[in-house]
Amino acid sequence: MAMASSSTKAIFSSPMITSSPSSHPSQKSPSLLSFLHTTTSTPISFKLSHSRSTSGQLVVNSVLKTVTSPETSAINYPSQDLNYPRPTILVSEKLGDAGLEVLRSFGHVECLYGLSPDELCSKISSCDALIVRSGTKVSRQVFEASKGRLKVVGRAGVGIDNVDLQAATEFGCLVVNAPTANTVAAAEHGIALLTAMARNVAQADASMKAGKWLRSKYVGVSLVGKTLAVMGFGKVGSEVARRAKGLGMNVIAHDPYAPADRARALGVELVPFNQAISTADFISLHMPLTPATSKVFNDETFANMKKGVRIINVARGGVIDEDALVRALDSGIVAQAALDVFTEEPPPTDSKLVQCENVIVTPHLGASTKEAQEGVAIEIAEAVVGALKGELSATAVNAPMVPPEVVSELSPYVVLAEKLGRLAVQLVAGGSGIKSVRVVYKTPRDPDDLDTRLLRAMITKGIIEPISDSFVNLVNADFTAKQKGLRISEERIAVDSSPELPVDSIQVQISDVESKFASAVSDINGDISIEGKVKFGVPHLTCVGSFPVDVSLEGNLILCRQVDQPGMIGQVGNILAEQNVNVSFMSVGRTVLRTKAIMAIGVDEEPDRETLGKIGKVGAIEEFVFLKL
Repeated sequence: MAMASSSTKAIFSSPMITSSPSSHPSQKSPSLLSFLHTTTSTPISFKLSHSRSTSGQLVVNSVLKTVTSPETSAINYPSQDLNYPRPTILVSEKLGDAGLEVLRSFGHVECLYGLSPDELCSKISSCDALIVRSGTKVSRQVFEASKGRLKVVGRAGVGIDNVDLQAATEFGCLVVNAPTANTVAAAEHGIALLTAMARNVAQADASMKAGKWLRSKYVGVSLVGKTLAVMGFGKVGSEVARRAKGLGMNVIAHDPYAPADRARALGVELVPFNQAISTADFISLHMPLTPATSKVFNDETFANMKKGVRIINVARGGVIDEDALVRALDSGIVAQAALDVFTEEPPPTDSKLVQCENVIVTPHLGASTKEAQEGVAIEIAEAVVGALKGELSATAVNAPMVPPEVVSELSPYVVLAEKLGRLAVQLVAGGSGIKSVRVVYKTPRDPDDLDTRLLRAMITKGIIEPISDSFVNLVNADFTAKQKGLRISEERIAVDSSPELPVDSIQVQISDVESKFASAVSDINGDISIEGKVKFGVPHLTCVGSFPVDVSLEGNLILCRQVDQPGMIGQVGNILAEQNVNVSFMSVGRTVLRTKAIMAIGVDEEPDRETLGKIGKVGAIEEFVFLKL
């Protein structure tokens, strides 16, 4: 239950973080990741208390408190023709010229190849984005050294096992990859290794170059009618399957996350892991390197395979126990192997696996075509620039993947959600620790169909940022809330309203705290409670405590509880006009005629302490609060 703080008539404060410009029907809808980029200002809070002197004169006592917080680089760039700082983008491994051109059109690009871990950590604190391939390890130490400035890591390729995703998430850094541009190149290389291995092309070539003519030694095997097991049925795996079907092979696949209908559409049967490896003549690996897949192909796995099986790996070297593969080759369980990737790259020159005659090896050439290299460079450059602009990348690997149509539909509610969180926390009296927040979404649709992850992240951002030195975004919202002991519960309620709208209203309730503004405490449950809606694309505050209001959430807001009597709007309006403070809107809500009312006043400028003090002196005003949006 929230309680009103005593002996305080007026409290007003500015939040720690300045928010992005408000949405307007004539403006472009806000980008979903715009809250990746925040500007930290020096928060100043004012507390006014008053009492009557023996002569009846109102005495205003003011306390000014200034709190400093660590600066966070602001990199929300509305337009490059304005005087906004251009972001610094560090490219630590070679990237195609076309991608570099995309990056240079937006920011300052530094290409520094071959950095040691210490050199990278030393450099990263001056960078907003980092682009790597597979050779740079982006460890927790890198994120710690960035001191919060690093906002995006781009992996020019598919695999992200060289990036510490947990650390990236904790530090609110978005990680994006380029999974599509090299898909065909990797699949083609897999098929090239498959056919070259089956017909001993590499060994025969080396033999002829040595002056030999050994036709009988290099008799191969046919592919038609053979069973290929594709282990990992993602983009590359499915393209390999498509091409293998064209070669007349029977294709099965294992992938715990692949949809069965997509496999069926390609004529591929999804089967369990053990069935795949035990029935296949050829096994092609296309799985990511994770703790679950590390050395998943080991002595035990090889023992369960059909004798004479042939293995192709263009995915990640770490999924194979290389010593176990050497033993399987020596025993004849595995007849041949074709490998493009290795646990250690480059592998040791004395590697037994590389030296095996029945093993074909290439130096990680899966994505090495001219077309793929340029495509990857452009894809990752566009993803990084988009993320720096605040756009939600479809290739983000550590942020909620929400369908584009949902993102578009919820964009005005995203703005509403953050502003409600920011308003709610400003209503909490100083010293009250926030532990429990309840969010109620009213929707005209099936409540189970409402995806609230974006909205919850923005409410979390609005609540946490003004009262801490943390910055919150879609990447780290849930983690940050948990870390700070903030429990956010959600409820979805079906209401009878226009089904064209995904959300009718959002209500934010904060429990077990004192309130600066007693009228914000709900009569129903004693919690601080505010509610808002989106009207004509603009967020509106529609309820404070038990009082209905209707104000646009733009600029600054003054809430006053007053005696419901004539002349109140004029008195407050005149005080603001005298100080050249423009009123953008005004609304009065009441529960009972001629008793108490809430007056909500929107102002373009921030009134000074003297002006707010004059409002506090109006006799019929019982309490007020100044809120900065």
